[in-house]
Parts: sequence; C-alpha cells; structure tokens
Amino acid sequence: MLRCLSAALISCAAFVSVLHVPAAQAQMQFQRSFPQEALRGELTFGNIPPEAKLNDTATRLAPGARIRGQNNMMVMSDGLRGQTFVVLYTRDLLGQPKDIWILRPEEISRTPWPTTPEEAKTWRFDATKQIWTKP
Repeated sequence: MLRCLSAALISCAAFVSVLHVPAAQAQMQFQRSFPQEALRGELTFGNIPPEAKLNDTATRLAPGARIRGQNNMMVMSDGLRGQTFVVLYTRDLLGQPKDIWILRPEEISRTPWPTTPEEAKTWRFDATKQIWTKP
C-alpha cells in the first residue's frame, strides 16, 4: 500500500509541475494596459529610498508610490537600490513619481511613447492597442 501511495504522490506531483510550466509562460506573455497619462523615462533608484533620479534629474518617489516589476507584481523600492530601469510613470499633484511600471524588452521596443506632457497632448493614444501615433 505504501508503494501505491508513493506512486500516486509522484504522478500527482508530476502532473502539477506540468501544469505549472505553461501557466508561468502564459503570465509573461500578457499585454499590460497603461494609462494615457503615463510618460516614459529612465528611473534610477537611490541608495536611500525614496530618493531617485528620473531622466537624470533628482527626485523623490511619492509617498505610497506603487512600483510594478516586469511581471506586473508590486516591488519594494528598497530592493531596487542603485538600479536603473526604463519605466512608464505617472506623477502625483506634487510632481513626484507615483505609479511606476518597469518595462519588459518588448514594451521598451513599443515606440513612440511620450516622455513629456507636451508630447502627450499633441499625440494620439489608442488605449486598446496601447500605441501612440504622432500627428
């Protein structure tokens, strides 16, 4: 009976692991939706959070800033010290980065994307396709 139980557990574990691999691959292939207000930039996290550099300009992350990693899961700024990423971000009322998405390589290649509010005002955004077009 012990042998039957061991065989059943092994086959069950193998089945679960087979299901887990496609699910992990599917998670990496989804398209994230970004708000129209999001701007593209390069963000370097400082050694003392919430200090950072956004497009080579010193800034502070907004209180309660939400940082999403490439897998769209929340990431703590403390774990990103000294690292630089291409990001999309929105600002709070004080101009501090509030919502931040660390971009994956295929999202970085999606161009153009506005880097200033002035560009965003003059370009057209298709929210369904998540693309910007210049006039």
